[in-house]
Amino acid sequence: MHPVTWSVPEEAWAGTHLLVMLHGYGSDESALTGLFPHLPEGITGAALRGPYNVGGRSGWFLLDPMLESDEADVLAAGSSLLNTVSDLKRRGGFSGVSLLGFSQGMAMAVTALRLRPEEFTCVIGLSGFIVRSELLAMAEPLASPVPFFWGRDRADWVIHSDAVAAAGQWLEENTLLTARTYPGMGHRIGAGEVRDVVIFLRTFALPAEKNKAPY
Repeated sequence: MHPVTWSVPEEAWAGTHLLVMLHGYGSDESALTGLFPHLPEGITGAALRGPYNVGGRSGWFLLDPMLESDEADVLAAGSSLLNTVSDLKRRGGFSGVSLLGFSQGMAMAVTALRLRPEEFTCVIGLSGFIVRSELLAMAEPLASPVPFFWGRDRADWVIHSDAVAAAGQWLEENTLLTARTYPGMGHRIGAGEVRDVVIFLRTFALPAEKNKAPY
């Protein structure tokens, strides 16, 4: 079970939509708790901490500067994440589950989606990449594409051009993609991006009767 920080107390979970939030490499769950006040009513945020020790901070699996990793480690991390998601669902009485991942967290979110595509209502990937997996690719393209929001800065120096191209190709082939870029944002989450993420969540994660905010 991954350590988790919640956006609302336990008594407010039942009947809401669970948004599992995954931080980047060398960070922790506190990097995403700043998004909690922006989550639409009816969505409960659960910011998880990755299990891999990165110099006293956390990650999801070992990663080199070129964003390469061991496929077996990534699949094991994805399976562990899915076990945590299943546990959170059992505890909370949630109406559904979606994922949000930043940087390496996007790679984890996509890995979980590839392992169990029927599990998630929608997925949000911010300033991230996708891990290559010959094993998972054998069952793709995904039979039932889910809505996917992909936000980034074209000038993000952390995610190199080959990783961006590979992510774009996979997302086009396997998801219902909404792609947005934010000049000058860098490798972070910007205010304009947060606004678009909120709209995306209201559109795809909430039932129509709960979605009364104007766009």
